[in-house]
Amino acid sequence: MFWLKITRPHSLFASACPVLVGWKICLMQGIAFHWPAAVLTLLCALSLQILSNLINDYYDFIRGADKKGREGFQRPLAEGLVSLPQMKAAVLTALSASVVLGLYLVAIGGWPILLIGLSSILFAWLYTATDYSLSYLGIADIFVLLYYGLLACWGTAWLQQAADQPLLYTWQHVSFRLLPPLSLQTVLCAGAVSGLLSMCVLAANNIRDIEDDRAVNKRTFPVRFGKTAALVGYGLIVALMPLSAWLAFGLSPVMLIALPGFYLFYKILTSSGAQYNRCLMMAGIINAIYVILVWICL
Repeated sequence: MFWLKITRPHSLFASACPVLVGWKICLMQGIAFHWPAAVLTLLCALSLQILSNLINDYYDFIRGADKKGREGFQRPLAEGLVSLPQMKAAVLTALSASVVLGLYLVAIGGWPILLIGLSSILFAWLYTATDYSLSYLGIADIFVLLYYGLLACWGTAWLQQAADQPLLYTWQHVSFRLLPPLSLQTVLCAGAVSGLLSMCVLAANNIRDIEDDRAVNKRTFPVRFGKTAALVGYGLIVALMPLSAWLAFGLSPVMLIALPGFYLFYKILTSSGAQYNRCLMMAGIINAIYVILVWICL
């Protein structure tokens, strides 16, 4: 139970939701559902996010960004709950799980899945581990949209289609396009909604930690441009959610995701300090609501 808490289970909606949306799109389009590929895609997505979370904990602690008594969720190293060697072992365990699960998926989906998997591990490392870490340069938001949105949903759809049509790719020649009846616009825009919600989580986290991040030269968007600009950016992210849902599914009840989305924006505007933690949780719950809308209303 202790190690489960360290993985930040409350954050795992980010990796699970675009996979679940990808499943539904394939079923809508009559693609035969391949359960082993589907389940292992979900498990691999979760293990990659856990890997990213653990690496983030490790290097933020070393850099002094995470301290005991922080306003955000407790971090195990900062609170003295685990040692650095124990955290290293956890990182290696998550990495091993990701690689083992990924090998099966690569066998189904070929080079496209290999590229997504390797770049996901690289992204998890670059997020906080180097002198030019993405989170410290303030450009992590773009990668969150890609890996917890567009690529996660596209990869899920690709794997289901590759399992249904084994000759979809060859190792010598790979087409990165989805074959009819799957629509690339539907898959990418549907994934974008989940990616935008994950950006909301990161943005709320950065707005909350603006002073602590400035103290350790962590140049997030709020640190670079100020809290007002960050709030305007947050509103834009939320506004793009129903637009993306419309581009994916047309005029449908899925666009109702705008209602909890704009309520989340209102809460961001009226929150301070540790209250932002509720906004982080709310963004994850809204991601789950989005999945429910997709599964029930389409």
